[in-house]
Amino acid sequence: MNLLRLRLATALGTVLVIAGCSSSSDQAAAPQATQVPADDSAQKLDTYRQLVRIHNDEMAVTMGKDIVSRYPDSAAAKEVQQSLPEIEKRYTETSERNRLQGLWLYQVSPMEGGTQSTATIYSSQPSGESRVRLVLRRHTAWGQNAFLFSSGPHGFVCKATCTIKATFDDKPGSIKAFAPTTGEPALLFSDDKTFIAQLQKAKKITMDVTMQDGEKKVTLVYEVGGFDPAKWQPVSKSAKK
Repeated sequence: MNLLRLRLATALGTVLVIAGCSSSSDQAAAPQATQVPADDSAQKLDTYRQLVRIHNDEMAVTMGKDIVSRYPDSAAAKEVQQSLPEIEKRYTETSERNRLQGLWLYQVSPMEGGTQSTATIYSSQPSGESRVRLVLRRHTAWGQNAFLFSSGPHGFVCKATCTIKATFDDKPGSIKAFAPTTGEPALLFSDDKTFIAQLQKAKKITMDVTMQDGEKKVTLVYEVGGFDPAKWQPVSKSAKK
């Protein structure tokens, strides 16, 4: 009888220990099971609406994509998807327009013999130390011209006059040019009026030139679509051709 009681007590103790462990495990797991991310889509939607209202397209696109990604089946996502594509398109177009406009630098400054007004853009290709400036210049004494100016010490291969093979938005063309007799690493265009008129209608211009440094042939690429003629100030009536 004593042996039987001992065995029953032992078995009961084991069951209690197992139950205790199971209870402790369930209690530890319980908080994790109840940690469900809060649905703040309504609050985010309100912020999205405000951003749209004040025309902050950049932040509206970011917020809208976050709502659609995190709460794809919500009423908030459904509302955002009705306006987000148009806002994103507008933001992309505005960003690209600002990027192109930022490629140009406009300056008015004293220059030997008078005052000059310039509109300058660097080549997108090549880039870095090999990039080449395209300059539109008006000068009180020298008039108006357009030219290429190398960033390095070496200029361009051009004996007396030369013809640059060019494209204007992939349409083939050519530019008559000449090297300055004073030795600057530049290449001046013979007909600046025609070139500037073509530039104002183009988004991208390419020019095939040969550099004096090893007579290396290079294709220069200029993203000119952001040119603003109003920012290229005239310096005097006599500066116009």
